[in-house]
Amino acid sequence: MEIIGLTKQELSSALADMGEKSFRTKQIWQWLYGQGATSFDEMSNLSKDLRSKLAEKFTLTRPKIVTEQISSDKTHKWLLEFADGQRIETVFIPEDDSGAVCISTQVGCAVGCRFCHTGSQKITRNLTAGEIISQFMLVKDIYKEWPSASQQNRLVSNIVIMGMGEPLHNIDNVIKALNIATDQDGLAVSKRRITLSTSGIVPNMARVARETGVKLAVSLHAPNNEKRSQIMPINNRYPIEEILTACQEYQKIVTSRYITFEYLMLDHFNDNIQDAQELITLMKKYKIGAKFNLIPFNPWPGCAYKPSSNNRVHTFSRELEKAGFAAPIRTARGQDILAACGQLKSKKQ
Repeated sequence: MEIIGLTKQELSSALADMGEKSFRTKQIWQWLYGQGATSFDEMSNLSKDLRSKLAEKFTLTRPKIVTEQISSDKTHKWLLEFADGQRIETVFIPEDDSGAVCISTQVGCAVGCRFCHTGSQKITRNLTAGEIISQFMLVKDIYKEWPSASQQNRLVSNIVIMGMGEPLHNIDNVIKALNIATDQDGLAVSKRRITLSTSGIVPNMARVARETGVKLAVSLHAPNNEKRSQIMPINNRYPIEEILTACQEYQKIVTSRYITFEYLMLDHFNDNIQDAQELITLMKKYKIGAKFNLIPFNPWPGCAYKPSSNNRVHTFSRELEKAGFAAPIRTARGQDILAACGQLKSKKQ
C-alpha cells in the first residue's frame, strides 16, 4: 500500500491495525509532508523496529522522471511515470518570488475540448490521491523546499489543478489530495493559494466548495451555448446556465472568493465586442463575483483554431474592464516546450 495519499484517518487506522499508538500518526505525517522524507529510514524519532514494520507494510515513492525540459522563460516541465507505466506531465511556473505547480489529475481527458491538445489524448485512468499530491512533493524535492513549516519566501508556493484531465471527473481523489495539501501539520498550503479549474461538471462543484474551500476557475471560453458547444462538447450536458447557477452556489459556500472565468481567445470565433457584451450581461444577470482570465491560444500541430490578434484581445479586455470586471491577459508561459495551457500530452506521437 502506498503511504502517500492516505488521509490522516486512513493512516491512523492502518497504524492501529499494526498495534501502534495514535500519536504515531502525527509523527509520520510530519515526516512525509512536513520534512519530505523519501524513505522510512529518515524518520529518526521512530524506533528501528517501527521503521522496518512501516517498510514492510507501505511503499513510499515519488513518480519517476522520464524527461524534463526548461523553457526560455524558466517554466519547468516533467514527463512523469507511475508504478504501472502510465505517464502524465507536470509543470512548474516560477514568478519572481513565488511559483505555481500545475498538477494533472488524470492520464488523458474525457472532456475532449476541440482546442485542447491534452483533450486529443483519450482518457486512460484517474490518478490516485497519492499520485496527485506527489507531483507537488516532487517539485518541492527538486527546488529543495523542505521542510514545509515556513511558508515565507517559498518559490513552490501555489497549486493549480489545471494539468491533464478534468479534476471533477476524479472528484474523490482530488478532494483527498487537496485536503492533504492544506493540512497544517504537513504541507500547509493556504486554500487561497490553490485554484481548481473545471470545464463545469455541475453535480460536483458544490462538493469542492464544501469539502475544500479552494479557489474555483471555470473554463468558459464562449458567451453562449451555441458557440461553447462547438468547442466544448461537454456543454451539451452542462450548459452555461447550469454552470453559472452552480457558481452562485459556490460563492454562497466560499463567500470570500471571486470565481475566475478562463476565456481562450480564438481568432474571429469568440473574440469580438458582441461576445464581450454577452459575457457582461451573463455575469450581471447571475450576480456572480467574477474576474476573467483572457488566455492567448497556444497553437498545436493539427488544431483548426488560430490565436486572436493582440489588438482584438486588448479591445476585448477593455470592454470587460469598462463594465467593472478584472480581465487581465495571461502571459503565455512555456510555449516553446509545449508546457502552456492546453498543450500537455503524455503520449509520444
